[in-house]
Amino acid sequence: MALISGTKLGAYEIQSPLGTGGMGEVYRATDTKLGRDIALKVLPAEMARDPERLARFRREAKALAQIDHPNIVTIYSVEDVDGVHFLTMQLVEGLPLDRLISQSGLPVDQIIAIAVSNLEYANNARESRAASSVNYGAFQSRA
Repeated sequence: MALISGTKLGAYEIQSPLGTGGMGEVYRATDTKLGRDIALKVLPAEMARDPERLARFRREAKALAQIDHPNIVTIYSVEDVDGVHFLTMQLVEGLPLDRLISQSGLPVDQIIAIAVSNLEYANNARESRAASSVNYGAFQSRA
């Protein structure tokens, strides 16, 4: 479902297409309530009709919304307007990855730096969840 500039989905107005991927089309849009530009990802209609794919879309959005990392966009909301399923997220200005990364790929030292950063984040998130579970359990036992 290609959206054209000016199309409105609830409080969001489409400005221009940004890209297409396996799970949908991404557009630059304006959040008319908050007055800011966002990225809006639309789940294709054929996927939205499949209960498993729709559930996966929602599950992935929910999981991403729990992450706070400088290399991962912030998810603002998951929406359904007139049967169009989409999520709204932080708009990151810049070049698309296929233009940013040369055909020969990234230098090894840059790949390692990215991997280390991501592994540190994942480890910290895991430790934070474990601490939250312990604290929650301690709170329950006092109640």
